[in-house]
Amino acid sequence: MALEPPFPELDELLTMIGEAGQRLCEIESTEGAAGNISVYVGWPIEPRRRFPIAETIATPIAVPELEGRAVIVTGSGRRLREIARDAEGNVGIAVIGPGGTGAAVYTSPRRHFARLTSEFNSHLAIHRDQVVRTSTNFSAVIHAQPPYITFLSHIPEYRDQRFFNQRIMRWEPETIVFLPEGVGVTPFCVPGSPALMETTLAAMRHHRVIVWSKHGVVARSDTSVKRAADYIEYAEIGARYEYMNLRCGERAEGLSADEIHAICAHLGIQQTIF
Repeated sequence: MALEPPFPELDELLTMIGEAGQRLCEIESTEGAAGNISVYVGWPIEPRRRFPIAETIATPIAVPELEGRAVIVTGSGRRLREIARDAEGNVGIAVIGPGGTGAAVYTSPRRHFARLTSEFNSHLAIHRDQVVRTSTNFSAVIHAQPPYITFLSHIPEYRDQRFFNQRIMRWEPETIVFLPEGVGVTPFCVPGSPALMETTLAAMRHHRVIVWSKHGVVARSDTSVKRAADYIEYAEIGARYEYMNLRCGERAEGLSADEIHAICAHLGIQQTIF
């Protein structure tokens, strides 16, 4: 899916990134400097008015399909809750160079980071895959660490994808509406590693939210960075209900499979979880 004109300007994009970061903080999914956000922009933007300092870096993976396009990305060690009041201090803009093996990174004189997020390889891989497969001109990716999902992923049976989905998708009708394909669950991989990037890329082809077991989640959207944050929130509230049910001895029944089928039939939703 591609966004239609008029396209958001850089200022508007930064505002939305800041709002997404603030909301993730409000739901306690970005403790300290945890989490990162990137947005691929498939139309021309001018970064130098707000980000006048340029340096060249090698991209962690080759992304020739993104050549000439910009990726707005958070800096390593930055707090997502601070983007809203100081975008220049917390994000950079990478304009992908010829062949997709390097990028000009534009930052502000008051930036508070030495390099872009350590998860930049996974972000770029997802953006590239979405562009190649869907021809989208917009792609937002968020990594966050929502506590209830992350906790459940430490319990072995919840690392089974089907079990995890049947347990967290049963607490609110909205969850199946907004995440009809469910949530992908991946095994633990070392943060920032090639293995994590490859595992993430494979899972993201089928899901809008995936669990990095014992680490957190990643979400994507081709319409809005705030929508990607919404997906995390829907999954996290399902995990929170599940945690509450475990704490009270699993006395709550949740929505039955028949009730979820009825919701999907009424709204024309196709799902394969229940």
